[in-house]
Amino acid sequence: MDTRELICIGCPMGCRMTVNMDKGQVHSVSGNTCKRGDAYARKEVTNPTRIVTSTVRVEGGVLPVVSVKTREDIPKGKIFACMEALAKVTVQAPVAIGDVVLPDAAGTGVDVVATKNVVEA
Repeated sequence: MDTRELICIGCPMGCRMTVNMDKGQVHSVSGNTCKRGDAYARKEVTNPTRIVTSTVRVEGGVLPVVSVKTREDIPKGKIFACMEALAKVTVQAPVAIGDVVLPDAAGTGVDVVATKNVVEA
């Protein structure tokens, strides 16, 4: 049996949790004080995902870059591919919150969207 120790990020409590696994299957989660902790632990040890935040270049705007994030979390193993793709993106001003700046980031099916408005210069 394999044991993993985690600190939960599901709520502000930051519970220290222990996950017992056997052959890739979760057998038990302990140490969590809420249901979100159990769900987080199970997902983190079997299929970890993250929201990616970054910036992309803006042409013709009052700001040289705009902040962006993935609309949903993506597999942890795809983060570097997503960042490499974002490094090649340049958008034209104006940019509005929610505008898709990179569709289907790294083949995940998740779009990267603007999180700030940038008006034309």
